[in-house]
Amino acid sequence: MNETIERGTNRDEDEAVESAVLRQLLELHPAQLTLEELRRQMGGDRDFAERDALERALRELAADGLVHRGTEFVTPTRAALRFSALADR
Repeated sequence: MNETIERGTNRDEDEAVESAVLRQLLELHPAQLTLEELRRQMGGDRDFAERDALERALRELAADGLVHRGTEFVTPTRAALRFSALADR
């Protein structure tokens, strides 16, 4: 039973990081950030756990079609930008 609770808590934490990353990218758009710049912005350059959380968030956001993760830059997708514009109305 505790295992299920821990997984739920970890997923909640992962989703909080995903949300923070996407908000940061949307807020700074149209500026393009390198992964290293995004790490510094998010405070994820401190330790392995924070870097790993950021990597997981970017992987999930990219899989969901919300972030483009190129060889150099990380940017929100057109779909993410459109949703953000609609949500701000």
